[in-house]
Amino acid sequence: MINIIYEDNHLLVVEKPINIPVQKDDSYDMDILTMLKDYIKKKNNKPGNVYLGLVHRLDRPVGGVMVFAKTSKCASRLSEQVRNRTFKKTYYAVVEGRLDGIGTFKDRLLKDNKTNIVKIDSKGKEAILNYKILDYKDNLSLVKINLTTGRSHQIRVQFSSRNHPLYGDQKYNKNVKAGDQIALFSKKITFEHPITKKKMSFSLDLPKRKPWTIFKV
Repeated sequence: MINIIYEDNHLLVVEKPINIPVQKDDSYDMDILTMLKDYIKKKNNKPGNVYLGLVHRLDRPVGGVMVFAKTSKCASRLSEQVRNRTFKKTYYAVVEGRLDGIGTFKDRLLKDNKTNIVKIDSKGKEAILNYKILDYKDNLSLVKINLTTGRSHQIRVQFSSRNHPLYGDQKYNKNVKAGDQIALFSKKITFEHPITKKKMSFSLDLPKRKPWTIFKV
């Protein structure tokens, strides 16, 4: 069962579980978008298809807070906030090694759609993030990340390209061990309600599993 954080007639804010795709993909595994449509259909006893707009995405292995739109008008307005960068996304990650206390990464990222691998390339799209180190232990850094842009695999690639790959990243960390879970979490989102215009913010506690639990935050 999906953890419903907030719901009204316009929005649905939930906690995305790890290792579940946001929408249907080649694996044909159950996805969160379909699960939430089924939830709405049963709750409201709705016949036929249910609309639920996907505003932003999380990689399959990544969990955390997400918002979905119940109407096309809300989806359009939230998507506009994403485009004009007033929709704020805060992530926490555990990366290998020690970084400077605060910093900004600016790159251009290019995705190979055949392999689903993202790399830094001058032909790619601009990618910007700001980070702050919250704690350091056992050669691991707990990092708070605010995304300016929202490129595919952005956090994972920008840190790994600087020799600070994310703990447990099966795709971009050469030191990863079989069975490790990527330490990347959508901690908080902040946006303007598309109808009431009220500023809304939703956050979650960090997962209670390794490596998150080694830090005192």
